Amino acid sequence: MNKELMEALDILEKEKEISKETLFEAIENSLMTACKNHFGKADNVKVEINRETCDFLCYAEKLVVETKEEVEDPVLQISLEDAVQISKKAKVGDLLHVEIKSKEFGRIATQNAKNVILQKIREEERSVIYNQYYEKEKDVVTGVVQRYIGKNISINLGKADAMLNESEQVKGEYFRPTERIKVYIVDVKNTPKGPRINVSRTHPELVKRLFESEVTEIKDGTVEIKSIAREAGSRTKIAVWSNNPNVDAVGACVGMNGARVNAIVEELRGEKIDIVNWDENPGNLIQNALSPAKIVAVFADPDEKTAKVVVPDYQLSLAIGKEGQNARLAARLTGYKVDIKSETQAKDAPGFRYEDYVDEYEEYDEEYEGEYEEAYEEEADE
Repeated sequence: MNKELMEALDILEKEKEISKETLFEAIENSLMTACKNHFGKADNVKVEINRETCDFLCYAEKLVVETKEEVEDPVLQISLEDAVQISKKAKVGDLLHVEIKSKEFGRIATQNAKNVILQKIREEERSVIYNQYYEKEKDVVTGVVQRYIGKNISINLGKADAMLNESEQVKGEYFRPTERIKVYIVDVKNTPKGPRINVSRTHPELVKRLFESEVTEIKDGTVEIKSIAREAGSRTKIAVWSNNPNVDAVGACVGMNGARVNAIVEELRGEKIDIVNWDENPGNLIQNALSPAKIVAVFADPDEKTAKVVVPDYQLSLAIGKEGQNARLAARLTGYKVDIKSETQAKDAPGFRYEDYVDEYEEYDEEYEGEYEEAYEEEADE
């Protein structure tokens, strides 16, 4: 039993996650290469390795000829006189297995054999790492910031390095070396130099995956994230739906005293997150998406994917948001092109019949005016 070889293979299999069978094949190929370098050819050479004991046998199949004078190629043929010394049953015309002593190989042949094994190990190691991270594509992983390369950031993910390009970084975020951050794996490509992993901090799916890891109800399918719209570093809106009528989708995502959503906000360095209820009715969905603004009426056209929204005069700025952000995110979240008007603007619009829509909302002023004026003031301060 070749204990040293067996121990070496066990270590490689454990540390590099390379199967023993692959390593056995690499050793066989290396011995074939050594034979070819030593003898000039290896067409008749066979290598056998016992997978249990790691003992190996390298031999050449030679044709037995009658006399030494008839031997035209000593690599392919052997005289009967020499053959009998190996096997007493040998006779002319037989194919005799002649053992090749690997210790007889020259330095160059041995070095080439070593290079074949090392090359195979490197290829398999790259393949293992590629497969490992390819399975994590479109998922969130934790990495350690290594260094800035220009404006890009090199991040160590464990067994491989990833690149956080400038275009995938949140404006204003700065990371210190050795800092641990969560990133979204955008894609993994196999290259001759190993896997190339591109990651992102701006992708909307990053927020989605963070909620999946933080909120048990999302992980087990009780709550679904139906839609998500994000302006990285500033604000994200997500629409959630509960498959269980006894489970509040928004409450599950917020958590006790906001614990769950605050953990995600902290990971995103203070990015604001609005969580709203999903509704199959586009009018209700648009109304939810424009929160915290109070809506008087929504006129949605499912065919054209457009919607006209009427809000109280004092709520117009809040509904549109700073630099139009609230309206812009609501449009992305719902898939509708949203046109927001104040009550005054809507009444002055040609063909608008305010009385057809305001009845069901006529009580909103007394109930919500104070609450939403306060929300407007907070938004304005920000």
